[in-house]
Amino acid sequence: MNSLNPTHDPERRSWIESANAPGSHFPIQNLPFGAFIRDGRARAGVAIGEQIVDLHALAEARLVDGDALIACTAASASRNGTLNDLMALEPRYPSALRHALSGLLSRDTPLPGRLRELETLILPRMSDVEMRLACDIGDYTDFLTSLHHTERHGRFKGLADPLPAAFKSLPIAYHGRASSIRVSGGNVRRPYGQYRDAEGQVRFGPAPALDFELELAALIGRGNDPEQPINIDHALDHVFGYCLLNDWSAKSIQWFEQVLGPFLGKSFHSSVSPWIVTEEALAPFRIAAPARAAGDPAALPHLDSEADRRAGGIDIELEAYLSTARMRSAGTAPARITLTHLGNLYWTFAQMIAHHTSNGCNLRTGDLLGSGTISGAEDVSRACFTELTNAGKDPLQLPGGETRIALEDGDEITLTARASHPGAVSIGFGECRGRIVAAHALHTGEK
Repeated sequence: MNSLNPTHDPERRSWIESANAPGSHFPIQNLPFGAFIRDGRARAGVAIGEQIVDLHALAEARLVDGDALIACTAASASRNGTLNDLMALEPRYPSALRHALSGLLSRDTPLPGRLRELETLILPRMSDVEMRLACDIGDYTDFLTSLHHTERHGRFKGLADPLPAAFKSLPIAYHGRASSIRVSGGNVRRPYGQYRDAEGQVRFGPAPALDFELELAALIGRGNDPEQPINIDHALDHVFGYCLLNDWSAKSIQWFEQVLGPFLGKSFHSSVSPWIVTEEALAPFRIAAPARAAGDPAALPHLDSEADRRAGGIDIELEAYLSTARMRSAGTAPARITLTHLGNLYWTFAQMIAHHTSNGCNLRTGDLLGSGTISGAEDVSRACFTELTNAGKDPLQLPGGETRIALEDGDEITLTARASHPGAVSIGFGECRGRIVAAHALHTGEK
């Protein structure tokens, strides 16, 4: 795990004033990586306040050197602007770039005249660019690590034992579909699929029970060789950083089809936030992993370590907001429907990685590992519609008198998260946003 260094200094401020604004997601202590399109060209960049450090322009200007320049050059080498080459480097290289940027952007550092001359070229505004997926994602694994989420769904399905027998012994997961992971901000098309209607008949059509699921995802930096498990004490060395994940779910399809695991009920669309908050940036927010309840089985040795028990958790609060078409028309602000914390997970990310690779499975640069829905015991911490409405029995009340038992066309979900801890400057993850649009008429023959 990363130790604290000058880039985490809570007194450090940037000469880019928007980074110093109260509540900014991207103060100088954050410096997350992402990819964007500017003037038709794909670029890699680092967020600072309301601007982006264009790493391609920074490398050309030679404003960094040594390991930082190697990292900057790797980040700007890809034609499609993705960060895979940077993420695959040894951690010291992106760390060197972080340190160099922290120095260049610090209010206390005398600015090189060259940076002032090139400020417009090197530091475009976020509002002037289009964000894209930060990296090429080859594989996607989604875990099921909230005990409360798992138990509730088990009860909704009428299972005699709502918690799977293996849940407290290992981090349960399924292999998701990487090709349909998309960056925040686009439309989410209601999918078609098979489901049972209220009379128990099997139907094919637009999914009637569409849901969001609030998750955090880890993105792998350096992978492991085939047949070489990752020791839990070194698991986080393989994490480049984290982003928000909305695991959109067509529950009506999923609950009918699920035998081997989720398939069409999940594979139609998954949204991620565009900025990767690095493992190093989160060092000040490391906290103890949630303690196991009395009577729970002890984690087996390959999933247990003193370091992970002491600092395997991260002090991150996460929220979900809902905005309906009527609310936007009336000028009503989005309604917060979920407030939860990463501590509601039963398993840590280090345990997920150690388990994932324990059979010799190799992870690769850019692989995405979802935490699973981060639901807690309290009503406000229920992190999907199925839980918020008790599987449709208790409609969610919204401002203006609207109710919901599932997402309707025109509804928009926005996920946000912040890492906060005493003595540290709070950092954010930006937004993960998507708006539901009607299913295509393709399958019905309509014109």
